[in-house]
Amino acid sequence: MVQIGAMMKREPLPPAPAFQPLYRQIKALLTEGLATGEWRPGEPIPSEIELAHRYKVSQGTVRKAVSELASENVLVRRQGRGTFVATHAHVGTQLSFLRITPDGEAVRDLEPTLIDLRRQRADAAAAGLLGLAAGASLIRLRRTLAINGRCVVFEEVRLPAERFRGLDIATVTAHGCLLYSLYESAFGVKIVAGSERVKAVCADADTAQRLCVQPGAPLLQMERVAYTYGEIPVELRRGFCDTRMHHYANDLG
Repeated sequence: MVQIGAMMKREPLPPAPAFQPLYRQIKALLTEGLATGEWRPGEPIPSEIELAHRYKVSQGTVRKAVSELASENVLVRRQGRGTFVATHAHVGTQLSFLRITPDGEAVRDLEPTLIDLRRQRADAAAAGLLGLAAGASLIRLRRTLAINGRCVVFEEVRLPAERFRGLDIATVTAHGCLLYSLYESAFGVKIVAGSERVKAVCADADTAQRLCVQPGAPLLQMERVAYTYGEIPVELRRGFCDTRMHHYANDLG
């Protein structure tokens, strides 16, 4: 679930206490297995009985750890089938981070269109948010999003070039410009959380042209830092939305 924060950069976590509940220790071990690729997106994890035997704890302790990961949308329980690693490639989760929705109707169709992709150097702000050295190489990608046939979002995405080595226009196009499923399937980078902030801005000339609005028209600006396992930042995103017929929606539950 996307988390809305007043600050885009997460504050350093305080030192971990010497003691953690046992189920939290099991959760950390499961997360480590996910991060190292022991269980990949879309694959089942071992049963609770198998995990209890592996970690030498009770089945109830494992169940509590798995339940917490499921509540965070890291794992998905499927009745009668087991527990699976959540995946952005699944049709039902491809829109899980999309917060723009049409007024009075559901999102029926999403059509991303790539504008361009190039390399650039990270400025101090971007480097700080991504945990990189100033001047590190980034990949900058720009695209538009049409929702139900209407172009309403213009986005600029910046990624650490080292982590996404080999990303090019052909790769993006082959994945339909669906970025989170692309990161997952082509680079093994699973987006599990985000920190986002929004504000009202006026359209500059380039953005106005992309969204077919007048320069100076009111837009909603959305800035996001996306994280993979271990709260490691892997993507910066800035989007501009034409909200004349759309709105921003977020489930705070």
